[in-house]
Amino acid sequence: MTNAADQERLRRWRLILGGGAADGICAGGNGNGTGTEGDGFRLGAADQAIDQALSALYDSDRQGGLGSSSPKVARWLGDIRTYFPTSVVKVMQQDALERLNLRQMLLEPELLEAIEPDVHLVSNLLSLSGVMPAKTKETARIVVRRVVEDLIRKLENPTRQAILGSLNRATRNRRPRHHEIDWHRTIRANLKHYQPNYRTIIPETRIGFGRKRSALRNIILCVDQSGSMATSVVYAGIFSAVLASLPAVQTQLVVFDTAVVDLTDLLQDPVEVLFGTQLGGGTDINQALAYCQSLIRQPQDTILVLISDLYEGGNQTEMRKRVSTLVTSGVQFITLLALSDEGSPCYDHDNTQFIASLGVPAFACTPDRFPDLMAAAINRQDLTQQTFT
Repeated sequence: MTNAADQERLRRWRLILGGGAADGICAGGNGNGTGTEGDGFRLGAADQAIDQALSALYDSDRQGGLGSSSPKVARWLGDIRTYFPTSVVKVMQQDALERLNLRQMLLEPELLEAIEPDVHLVSNLLSLSGVMPAKTKETARIVVRRVVEDLIRKLENPTRQAILGSLNRATRNRRPRHHEIDWHRTIRANLKHYQPNYRTIIPETRIGFGRKRSALRNIILCVDQSGSMATSVVYAGIFSAVLASLPAVQTQLVVFDTAVVDLTDLLQDPVEVLFGTQLGGGTDINQALAYCQSLIRQPQDTILVLISDLYEGGNQTEMRKRVSTLVTSGVQFITLLALSDEGSPCYDHDNTQFIASLGVPAFACTPDRFPDLMAAAINRQDLTQQTFT
């Protein structure tokens, strides 16, 4: 007779291994998976429902286990939301899209409403936006907006604080003329130099007002929208909208495949920005950089962030020359091989090595570290000595 810990261990292995040889006849069991015979194990009613949901997706002996029936797919989506936590549900949905070719379910509003939304779902919806019926596209916009609003709630304040704090430090005037001195801050900074005999302060450190300018930094995000960069496109669109809401920086968003599209005019609505992308297709980095180069008016005050895996489908020689020209002109050039929660991306090592030889940082960045990255860039810190994953 086995104890409760052994029973739970057997139950878990049974759910992992699936049916067939793992099944057994429960001698004297009560239907809750508490009896065994031989090496088998019988699941209770609730566990059988969980097992069926798993088998429909992961049983290698079954092809397209959910079938093409909309009611069956909808029921399965409801089942996994009932039996598994949200984090697991998202993984299973993504696996279903890849293993069972269920992209068709994203074209049906009723099924789309049953899906747990996340960044990967958004990237799938964007890739299918061109073939969606009008009714489904409206549902898709609602789903995308839910994800976007959730991400903005998480990312907006850290981005604002990091960028504005960095800008304030970057514009602080440490060698002001007499009429530029900020006396309140100067006095506070020199209280330790108070001279009681003279009842005055010696202002060893003088702090001036920041130099007022219409835009302290020009930020251009140049985003590769090929299929492998789908998640990066979603995050880049959201961060671009947040940056565009900051009056102290001028933000421009350019996306590209074999064509270049400037989405800057849409930055007031990140959902419109995302639906303005066209995921998939080829890659022409050189052409995209040429367009970005035409936008630059003050190279020394421009931060150009290229978000790409650097697989160039256009003229690689010209692309490398253009990167060199931009760096030489004084543009602060940054290459993000990915802007996503995933691990190390797949990327072109030769182009990455060339860009790094120019002193251009080239690495992957997770969304939670992107605000720190931009703040460090504004302060012109050495980004190669820091970690942003």
